[in-house]
Amino acid sequence: MWVSLAAWVWLTLAQGFFWRTDQRLPAPVPTGRWPEVVVLVPARDEAEVLPVSLPSLLAQRYPGRARVVLVDDHSSDGTGELARRLGADGGGLALTVTTPPPLPPGWTGKLWALRHGVEQAGGAEYLLLTDADIAHRPDSLAALVLAAEGHRLDLVSQMARLRVETGWERLIVPAFVYFFAQLYPFRWSNRPGSRTAAAAGGCSLVRRTALERAGGIAAIRGAVIDDVNLARAVKRTGGRTWLGLAEQVDSVRPYPELGQLWRMVSRSAYAQLRHSPLLLLGTVLGLTLVYLVPPVATVAGAVAGAWWVTAAGAVAWALMAGTFMPMLRYYGQPAAAALLLPFTALLYLLMTVDSAVQHWRGRGAAWKGRTYGKLEPGDGPAPD
Repeated sequence: MWVSLAAWVWLTLAQGFFWRTDQRLPAPVPTGRWPEVVVLVPARDEAEVLPVSLPSLLAQRYPGRARVVLVDDHSSDGTGELARRLGADGGGLALTVTTPPPLPPGWTGKLWALRHGVEQAGGAEYLLLTDADIAHRPDSLAALVLAAEGHRLDLVSQMARLRVETGWERLIVPAFVYFFAQLYPFRWSNRPGSRTAAAAGGCSLVRRTALERAGGIAAIRGAVIDDVNLARAVKRTGGRTWLGLAEQVDSVRPYPELGQLWRMVSRSAYAQLRHSPLLLLGTVLGLTLVYLVPPVATVAGAVAGAWWVTAAGAVAWALMAGTFMPMLRYYGQPAAAALLLPFTALLYLLMTVDSAVQHWRGRGAAWKGRTYGKLEPGDGPAPD
């Protein structure tokens, strides 16, 4: 019990203040430059969300040259045709819809699509990598470029605000971002020279020269968790990266049922642990010690009359809930929901174990009809 309490004191004070939600897009510093930007959207079977997300990109108010390239990754639901119809209305940014060659060994589908998109981008100075389920407010692109130019950043990434409309979304989603920030404290990631590097794949503006210096998309071609690996590659080669919470970028993909959220987490959880049984065991023990022991000790201590156990458990639980409250406020959820974090952590523990089980069964990370085994960023041949 005392170990659990000590862990929460350390997490609260010494883990980069991960629980604070004040890492927002840096204040704009006008430079008078509006470099050319190409928005790259990899899309596979996204007809459900495209009518909301794609028009928001085409409607961007950007003073410089900008266009959108949507890479239709061999969709079976008419994604490409729908995108062309949405782009035919005119009045906004120009849209190009293209299809990559068949997926080669050693690549994930999204990264192969992005590689093809980069080839179509020509000599644009910046590339905005954004998912097909992400909607942008009209000034999102301009704000990203101002941040990159004014603060000399090579990668500017925003964690899109996810949907929290159903009960399961409200229970799972804020904790998802909270756990991500705990693993990759934004302050540490944003510090030049820090070993921590992270990004959010739904919205990442990258300077073309920095991407090329890092080896291009081919450098991370087998990465299931592509956003973190991209940030690492850019930072490792001398680039400056920044990650924060979004105010103008929103995910429009619904996850109304627990099963959908479960698959969202479990498809990459074991990859996050580098497919290591030892790291899996450590994660299970760590989640149990940090998130499950405090409420159990609080209740068990009270029942047994061991008040020192109850007090230690209650303090640890209070620190847990207190650090979760800023994220709940960001998502507009009641503070009382913080007391449910141990239950949510238990669900994440089970999702992580399920991710490992699926990998051991040969199913790997499954997404949109594709299943990936143990791929690493450099696995597989790099096509010419």
